[in-house]
Amino acid sequence: MTRRSALWTLTVIRIKEFFREPSAVFWSFAFPLLLTVALGLAFRNKAPDPVRAAVVASVGSEAVVAALAKNLEIKVIVLDRAQALAQLRGSKVAVVVQAGAPMQVHFDPMRPESRMANWLVNDALQRAAGRQDSATIEAQPSSEIGSRYIDFLLPGLIGMNLMSAGMWGVGYVVVEMRTRKLLKRMLATPMNRRDFLLSMVLMRLIFLVVELPVMLGFGWLAFDVRVQGSMGLFCAVALLGSLCFAGIGLLVASRAQNTQTVGGLMNLVMMPMFLGSGVFFSSANFPDAMQPVLRLLPLTALNDALRAIANESAGFTQVLPQVSLLAVLAVLAFGAAVRWFRWQ
Repeated sequence: MTRRSALWTLTVIRIKEFFREPSAVFWSFAFPLLLTVALGLAFRNKAPDPVRAAVVASVGSEAVVAALAKNLEIKVIVLDRAQALAQLRGSKVAVVVQAGAPMQVHFDPMRPESRMANWLVNDALQRAAGRQDSATIEAQPSSEIGSRYIDFLLPGLIGMNLMSAGMWGVGYVVVEMRTRKLLKRMLATPMNRRDFLLSMVLMRLIFLVVELPVMLGFGWLAFDVRVQGSMGLFCAVALLGSLCFAGIGLLVASRAQNTQTVGGLMNLVMMPMFLGSGVFFSSANFPDAMQPVLRLLPLTALNDALRAIANESAGFTQVLPQVSLLAVLAVLAFGAAVRWFRWQ
C-alpha cells in the first residue's frame, strides 16, 4: 500500500467514525444552525418596543398620562405607588412617574433601558409644559447590511464551531481511541504515524468544505447575511482557523489517558475563548487591562478576521496580524503535539 493510499484510508476511517457518533454530528452541524436561528430571531432588526412607564395614581396623574401618551415610544400604565415601585424593582417597568410639585421620576441608572425611559419621559413632560425646540433636526434612521447583530453574530458562530469541531472532533476522538487500545493496535500495522495525525487534520478540512457553505448559505437565505469582502479570503482564514484548532486539539490530547481528563482539559482551553473572544458580544466590552490577553486568544483572532472580511470588506493586509497569530499558533501546536504525542 502506498503512503498516499494509506493516508486516504485513514482519513476515510476518521470520517466514518465521526458519522457513527450522532452527538458529534449534532454539535458540528445542527447546533450552530439552531443557535443561529434562535439568536437571529431574538435580535432581528425590528422597531424597538415602547418603554413601559408606570404613573402613580394620584391627583394630577391624568394630565401626566395624557402627556406621555402622545409619545408612541412610551407605553403608560397606571398603578398605585407600591405596585409601581415593585414593578420597577422587578424590571417590569422602566420608569415610575408621580405627579406633584415637584414631579418625581424614579428610574434605575444601572439599566440602559431605564435611563432611556427617563429621557423620553422627561422630554414628553417638558413638551407638554410648553417647551419649544430651538433647532429643527431631521432624523435619518439607518440599518445597513453589515451593521446588524446577525451580521456580527454569524462570523462568531462560525469561529466557535471551528473551535469546537477542531477540539472535540480531533482531541476527544484521539483519546477515546487511546482508551480503547486502538492506537496500540494500529501501531502493529504498517502505518506511518505521521499519516495517522495528518488524517485527523485532513478529516477536519473535508468537513470544513461542508460546514462553511452550510453556515453561510443558511445565514444568507434566512437573514440575508452576506460576505462583503473576498469570499476566497474568508474561506482561507476559516481554513487556517480550522487547522489551528485541530492542532490545539491534538496537543491537548497528546498525553491524556482517558476521556474525563481530556474533557476537562478541553473545557479549560475553550471556556476562556467562549467567554472572552467575542462570539456573542464584542470583546471590547471587557476592561482595557484584559485586552492584550484577549487579543492573543486564537478564537479572538479568528472572529476578528472573519468579521472584518465579512462586514468591512477588509483585505489581506488588514487581517494580517490575526492571520499571522493563527499561523504561528497552528505551527507551534502541531509541532508540540507531534513531539509529545503518546501512542499508548
